Amino acid sequence: MTLDTHSETALDHAASPEGDASHHGYITDKDKYLNRMKRIEGQARGIHKMVEDEKYCIDILTQISALTSALEAVAVGLLDDHLRHCVVDAARLGGEAADAKITEATQAIARLVR
Repeated sequence: MTLDTHSETALDHAASPEGDASHHGYITDKDKYLNRMKRIEGQARGIHKMVEDEKYCIDILTQISALTSALEAVAVGLLDDHLRHCVVDAARLGGEAADAKITEATQAIARLVR
């Protein structure tokens, strides 16, 4: 979404943290994210089965590490999309909307690095 061609949409989205789902930065990659999440769900089910079947601890931990990495990759992708679209649009508008989006992104990053 560019501010020049969608300024009213960008303004509405920048002012609202929730925004309209059709305007989120990730929307162009929605199918990619949904496919990744399906694979992650499968990994989680696989770990559940490993515990159920009393598999070796290290093998379970290895799968948990892979699951964690997969979730982190999705999170970083969503954060990148958010910064490139939602935050950039808000920054172009300036003012309180920009400050709110930057604060929101900073808080999201802080949650991810904990």
